[in-house]
Amino acid sequence: MKLVRLISAFPLLFLLSIGLFAMQQGGLRFGRQQQFSSYGQNVPSEFYWSRLQYNTLYGGGGFRQRSFGGWAQDYPRADNDCLIALRRLTRINSPSPLNVADLDSDHLFDYPWIYAINVESWTFTDEEAKRLHDYLLKGGFLMVDHFHGAQDWASFMAGMRQVLPDAQVEDLADGDEIYHVLYDINEKFQIPGEQYVSSGITYEKDGYVPKWRAIRDPHGRIMVAICHNMHLGDAWEHADEAEYPEKFSGLAFRIVLNYITYSMTH
Repeated sequence: MKLVRLISAFPLLFLLSIGLFAMQQGGLRFGRQQQFSSYGQNVPSEFYWSRLQYNTLYGGGGFRQRSFGGWAQDYPRADNDCLIALRRLTRINSPSPLNVADLDSDHLFDYPWIYAINVESWTFTDEEAKRLHDYLLKGGFLMVDHFHGAQDWASFMAGMRQVLPDAQVEDLADGDEIYHVLYDINEKFQIPGEQYVSSGITYEKDGYVPKWRAIRDPHGRIMVAICHNMHLGDAWEHADEAEYPEKFSGLAFRIVLNYITYSMTH
């Protein structure tokens, strides 16, 4: 059963929700309540919004660094907007603040759902890859976003092969169950980053065509949802700005809420 029906006035409802939530919490800043933690908090919760923290590989010498501009781009503003939408538009219990999922921490296995961006730059030690592998096969869900073009795809898959050596990537059809667990999403299009406001261009690099893809576990459950050649994080972050078109932010919110609902029910 769907948790809620498709809401035609989604943008208006979302904006009202942000304002009401911020007033209730007493922490309004540019329309967003800044609430997040580094490694999770002991708040009883069914769902935790979690951002994947990973090392980035620089240069040919194998220098690895946890760059705040890589894994943490748009954090916490984009994530917080999604968490507000989740609380207002579903009945999923999610009182915990934002969390960062560190592959070196046992807290990783507390989080049913993890979001990661700029995944063309991620790199793992063998131990980190094994922990992410175990997380996914134990029922975890990973959503990746904001990487563009052929070279980014090849770099992303190099890391993904460390984690899931036998992974098979498939293109998701509009009729796939994940697009109908909450909202019925029958049409998808490229969701651009903030560069669209000044340029009118929806793509970055050579990522002209949006790719909605997935990796399934041996039982057919989607465990990695792949948003390639698009930037949903920017669409969440700029949803309350008049210059950024509603059609992009509206679809971006419906997509992520479907992914979360799927992850909590499969």
